[in-house]
Amino acid sequence: MIGKLLIANRGEIAVRIIRTCGELGVASVAVHSEPDAAARHVRLADESVALGGVSPAESYLDIDKIISAAKETGAEAVHPGYGFLAENADFAQAVLDAGLIWVGPPPKAIDVMGEKVAAREVAHRAQVPGVPGSDGAIGSADEVTAFGEEYGYPVAIKASYGGGGRGMRTVPDAGHAQSAFDAARTEATAAFGRGDVYLERYLSHARHVEVQVFADQHGNVVWLGDRDCSVQRRHQKLVEEAPAPGLSDALRQAMGEASVRLAREVDYVGAGTVEYLVEAADERFYFLEMNTRIQVEHPVTEATLGVDLIAEQLRVASGEPLSFTGSGVAPRGHAIEVRINAENVANGLFLPAPGPLGTVHRPDRAGVRWDSGYDSGDEVAPHYDSMVGKLIAWAPTRTHAISRMQKALEELTITGVPTTAPAAQAVLAQPDFAAAAINTNWLERDIDLPALLPPAGDSVAGSGDLLPDDEPAARDEVWVGERRYVIPFFGAASVPYAAVGDGAVKAAPRRTTTTGGGRRKGKRTSAAGSGQVTSPMQGTVADVNVAEGQSVTTGEVLLIVEAMKMQNPIRAAIDGVVSTLSVKVGDVVASGDDLALITPADGQ
Repeated sequence: MIGKLLIANRGEIAVRIIRTCGELGVASVAVHSEPDAAARHVRLADESVALGGVSPAESYLDIDKIISAAKETGAEAVHPGYGFLAENADFAQAVLDAGLIWVGPPPKAIDVMGEKVAAREVAHRAQVPGVPGSDGAIGSADEVTAFGEEYGYPVAIKASYGGGGRGMRTVPDAGHAQSAFDAARTEATAAFGRGDVYLERYLSHARHVEVQVFADQHGNVVWLGDRDCSVQRRHQKLVEEAPAPGLSDALRQAMGEASVRLAREVDYVGAGTVEYLVEAADERFYFLEMNTRIQVEHPVTEATLGVDLIAEQLRVASGEPLSFTGSGVAPRGHAIEVRINAENVANGLFLPAPGPLGTVHRPDRAGVRWDSGYDSGDEVAPHYDSMVGKLIAWAPTRTHAISRMQKALEELTITGVPTTAPAAQAVLAQPDFAAAAINTNWLERDIDLPALLPPAGDSVAGSGDLLPDDEPAARDEVWVGERRYVIPFFGAASVPYAAVGDGAVKAAPRRTTTTGGGRRKGKRTSAAGSGQVTSPMQGTVADVNVAEGQSVTTGEVLLIVEAMKMQNPIRAAIDGVVSTLSVKVGDVVASGDDLALITPADGQ
């Protein structure tokens, strides 16, 4: 067994790995950026190394710094967790070249399966069914329209390098081909450093089901059950469960065997997840991608199989054979996982909301597990992923697991920042979810989630500078954890607004800031103002699509602000001319900062 392990990650997954190290007698080494100097994973590890820097590029993505940290501390192996460098073949090779053990698959397997077009070719060789798609990366919007004419709309444009919905756009018809192609390439370049994109037929009513595979260095490859991850918003998973409900034994077996064939085709070693789009009614499944790492939702598989997948990773990396006797181990009961992110879900917008945490209190009941990278008093930094933790509930049946999770969510206490917990509660209460009548578009297309969430005003909390009691708060603003969020309000007194994501958010009219007793203050604006575009969150300007003097129309994307690994388009809410552009690509903006000013077309 490995004696000392460096964890090249942070947050929840770093804590998760450190805990298993402690049980196995493996010394743990944490690495950290400047903002994470006092983070929970640093406090729990046996040793820690400061990487310096603030951004991921300066710290958790710096391969040379991480290799140096491993050598300095005498670590024998490196575990990448998930995210950051976990699926970076160059990093895996650098670890091996340094004479260290890489806790993951061979670099070649990472490289091939990480490039989506190449992965589709591997799936074809392994006789794994795939969704109709383009033969390699595409170079123009004309190829999008040609594909749509042949296979029908909608069409999905996807990043060849990457995942998590980033660099993905859905094209409803030929008229949207150019804008979707440009947006997908821009986002893919910003997220993954490469703008290559490819096409797939878009399955609008399919479920997202994945299969856990494991392979050792002795030629053994097994599949260990499946998970359903269909409840998503903006292509990001919110609720996951195992086993995937409502699938026939024959369909499970077919997906499992296909996953093993795929893993064998690339000489896979370690933990991996093969993702599929499933049309359960027709007993059909289509290869989506393979994640060459431990998956975020691995705890539901652990709960239903009674295993520690991190421990199995370390054993396999140490050269030991798999501890599993074969594929398709029968699951015990049912498990559900809810991702708890620091996001403001009011009106269904899921706006990133970093900030200091007050109280973090986990539920204390049978069958409930809380995996988190934070304790009370820690801070969710804006530079990294928004996940605070994962709540997992296990029970003998799915119905019981749903009920147990609902109670656990009621008991989970997190103060200081808004979280996605209310959205998860709303999902679990839906009859469709209870009946497993869900698909990847269900949450955004079939459910009126904004109507199911608490009113925006219920989230107002915290302390700080105040406004006089006699000055009414803007009806489109809410303050959470000392941060300002702009929420849509459609009424007779509506004013021009800017849009965030795929929804519309009113830009706060300019108003003079004052101090005194009463309520919170912040950047406020005058109701007489019009066309002022402000940032609804703290983030980095990832793209600027307009210039001063340019005419714009309602709904046109002006800028893209990236916050906590999520890209948020800012759209024009009125026709007019960009009279002022206050930011450029790379600028860091705070919530409420001016981005642009649009002079209305009618001059009013």
